[in-house]
Amino acid sequence: MDKDVIIGLSLVPASELLSQLVLALFETAHVAKDVVIQKENFKIFSTFLERTATIIKELPKQNIRNLESLKNALEILHREVKVAKKLAVDCSKRNKVYLLVNCRKIVKQLDSSTKEISGALSLIPLALLDVSSAISNELNSLCENMLDTEYRAAVVEEEILAKIELGIQQRNSARSYANDLLFQIAEALGISHEQSQLKKEFEEFKCEIEDVNLRKELAESLQMEQIMALLEKADATTSAEEKEKKYLEKRNSLGNQPLAVLEHFVCPITLNVMVDPVETSSGQTFERSAIEKCFAEGNILCPVKMIPLDTSVLRPNKTLRQSIEEWRDRNTIITIASVKPKLQSNVEEEVLQTLDQLQRLCMERELHREWVIMEDYVPVLIGLLSAKNREIRKHSLVILSVLAKDNEENKERITKVHNALESIVHSLARHIGESKLALHLLLELSRSKTARDCMGNVQGCILLLGTLLSNDDNQVARDAQELLENLTILDDNVKQMAKANYFKPLLQLLSSGTEEVRRIMAETLAEIELTDHYKLSIVKDGALGPLIQMLSHGDLEMKKVAVKALLNLSNLPQNGRQMIIEGAVGPLFELLYRHSLSSPTLREQVADVILHLSISTTTQEVDDEQVSLLESDEDILKLFSLVSLTGPDIQRHILKTFHALCQSPSGSDIRMKLRQLSAVQVLVQLCEADNHTVRANAVNLFCCLTKDGDGSTFQEHVGQRCIETLLKIIETPNDIEETASALGIISNIPKNVEMTRWLLDADAVRIICACLTDGNRNASYKRQVVENAVRALCHFTVSTNLEWQRRVAEAGIIPVLVQLLTSGTAFTKQYAAISLKQLSESSKGLSRPVKKHGVLQCCFAAPKTGCPAHSGICQVESSFCILEANALEPLVRILSETDLGASETSLDALLTLIVEENPQNGSKVLDEANAIAPIIRLLGSGSVRLQGKCLRALERIFQLDELKKKYGSSAQMPLVDIAQKKASDIREIKSMAAKILVQLDLLGNQSSFY
Repeated sequence: MDKDVIIGLSLVPASELLSQLVLALFETAHVAKDVVIQKENFKIFSTFLERTATIIKELPKQNIRNLESLKNALEILHREVKVAKKLAVDCSKRNKVYLLVNCRKIVKQLDSSTKEISGALSLIPLALLDVSSAISNELNSLCENMLDTEYRAAVVEEEILAKIELGIQQRNSARSYANDLLFQIAEALGISHEQSQLKKEFEEFKCEIEDVNLRKELAESLQMEQIMALLEKADATTSAEEKEKKYLEKRNSLGNQPLAVLEHFVCPITLNVMVDPVETSSGQTFERSAIEKCFAEGNILCPVKMIPLDTSVLRPNKTLRQSIEEWRDRNTIITIASVKPKLQSNVEEEVLQTLDQLQRLCMERELHREWVIMEDYVPVLIGLLSAKNREIRKHSLVILSVLAKDNEENKERITKVHNALESIVHSLARHIGESKLALHLLLELSRSKTARDCMGNVQGCILLLGTLLSNDDNQVARDAQELLENLTILDDNVKQMAKANYFKPLLQLLSSGTEEVRRIMAETLAEIELTDHYKLSIVKDGALGPLIQMLSHGDLEMKKVAVKALLNLSNLPQNGRQMIIEGAVGPLFELLYRHSLSSPTLREQVADVILHLSISTTTQEVDDEQVSLLESDEDILKLFSLVSLTGPDIQRHILKTFHALCQSPSGSDIRMKLRQLSAVQVLVQLCEADNHTVRANAVNLFCCLTKDGDGSTFQEHVGQRCIETLLKIIETPNDIEETASALGIISNIPKNVEMTRWLLDADAVRIICACLTDGNRNASYKRQVVENAVRALCHFTVSTNLEWQRRVAEAGIIPVLVQLLTSGTAFTKQYAAISLKQLSESSKGLSRPVKKHGVLQCCFAAPKTGCPAHSGICQVESSFCILEANALEPLVRILSETDLGASETSLDALLTLIVEENPQNGSKVLDEANAIAPIIRLLGSGSVRLQGKCLRALERIFQLDELKKKYGSSAQMPLVDIAQKKASDIREIKSMAAKILVQLDLLGNQSSFY
């Protein structure tokens, strides 16, 4: 920091210095957020500065005028903040490449500034300032964080620096190395790979180096010059004209005849011109590999002077190596410049020999390829692609591929030669060997924008590539696929590529093509048959945005093809959700609602797309972004109103849409809104619709709306006629789903006398029972039909009405219910058990007393025994006894199944056998049926309600001493566990458990468990 600045700061009052420092900290933090490199490191540093400013701002400004130690700390902070600000400004405005190659220096400066600021903060006399403990703790924590922080250059930056150092060390002159390095730098800095942008950055980098030279910073200047020399070899940093000018000047100065090999260029061992000459301790020079081989074989005498050699001494002869390289380069330039006329010879053998020589030179060094380009060989090689000799064509394709590889300028040169692409494409259709070479060359060329823009328009190119996609050679197929990926100009070839199931390049046309091309693309997506894989890929690659925009296009035909394309893509749930996310819903509803602007067919297709979108909302996974099709009550009302305003085709789509939405995560809200909108009234009317499809979908939706309603929906809109209609649908099934839904509606009807009477009057028991009996014999009946039928029967088995129960028994349904306890689903078992439980509640009163025999009869007739549970004569049809129905064993078995709902209802049915006033008989029956052990196990179920039922059962069972002795020990621990629970909502069952423990003599009457 300047001495004058320091003196100036010392004259500023401490309170004002404090304010200036806070402002400087915030300004520097703001600048640090705008850097173009080391963003993460500067983000951390910026956070430290803001925290520092916040703490400084909280320091008391009173009575600090004479605190010299505070002023000293603030002055140091001022100095370091100024240094940090300059660093941040440099990293915001200077050339990105320059900043990248200096990233280690920047990181080091950041680290130094952070440590210095931390040190200055630690000098603030907190005790003298009487600051709060919170501020003191925050300051100490900040200092520790700053000292602990280690800034690092990014991994990719370190990789680039390592590559630069290696290139300089090895004097790497390969253009491909420089190109890779430059592209890696561009990638790391977010710079476009376009040549103009790269050249601009490189020119700015050279300006930075000139500034370094002006500052006479010799070490940095030397380093920057070496980096620039390495990067200058890249294509993007030097124009083709500049390269060509230098080459021609050099070639014209060499003459026309190659120079003979000088004697000292030749290795005395191999007698070949040396590549890596090294000098031995005898002063003689040999090819490194040759002399090392001699040493490895134990020969330590000099091959020329025959004197012992020091095998550890092998000095590179750099001067000789450079002379050999210059000799080779001179002769190669002369050779390349002189053999071109031989390629135009009529003698095929001479042409092949020349091509072979040229191919070897091109493959040897990148520099040779550059000279071949400078000598304008490309048009000659393109001309040879029309030669009759296949080997000549193949050699030409190979050389062109070598020239094009990793060189943007060469790709453009080849592309711009008249008829070049057409000639190469023509070779695609020839013999497989030549076809592969042509494909490889086209693939290499397609990495150039110029070539890509032209290639798609070459007649036959797309179709030939389409045929190669299915080639038996996997590499050929992969190359053809990659080439198609690279193409961007497709125009009339859209449908040909689509038939080849290759869409990625085509999708660009949906947003960037002409209006006609966009229409063709959308029409193709609408009409072509697609696998699920391609549908997902098409959406992932960005097809939706342009298609959704087309929905609002002024031209009706554009709307139509867009809707058809969306329809073709939307039947996959992932795609449907993505359409909702990207905003397709609004434009689709607009088309659906505007009658005057849409054709009937278009509106039907729109309704079909909306249906697909609604289905997609029902399959959302936990990790998926949650989406909703209808956002407001108005949306729901508006869409549902179309059910009454449209024809059957749109009606069925809308009904299906709402049915799907009722199954979505927000389904309960949708159902509630529809009930509030009196949707049930409309659906009741549609249950009598002439159109079977509309009727079936109305019944399905109607069933959904009755699942979680409060019963008022039925009371208001469902009358006797509706019930008769539903039963008619069940009795004459055309559609299994419709039958199941009609049964579902019946099962959801409130259990009031009036509605149950309507059901009985309409012969509901017979119709429902027929569903169960037919369901067991006819495999076409689905699970849902049986489940809903069993649930519907619960209306007629209530113990408050013996007449209804008898009608069920007389219909022979009790044995069917018992069978369903074994063969049904968990849901079926649950409701079968409910019906059996309700029937069993009447058994005690319906059981007939056992007649007593006279004295003589006792002598001659065996005594009659009554039902072990009810002590009377029981029959299935008359007393509905579950023992007589053989239901005991399956009910007990269900107690041990995993479904707690079925276990609970089975327990309810069994509990009807141990009535409170006389539980002994029933308890013995349960013991003989091995039901008591499963009941004890259910104490650990976790369901408070089920535990309570088990406890009530055990309280009655343990009234028998023999059962108490038999099962008391196994019940002890579960009972203690329940009695010791602390939750307030299970106080009642805790008390019940304690009472049973008293029964078992395991707890005193005055226990605190009560």
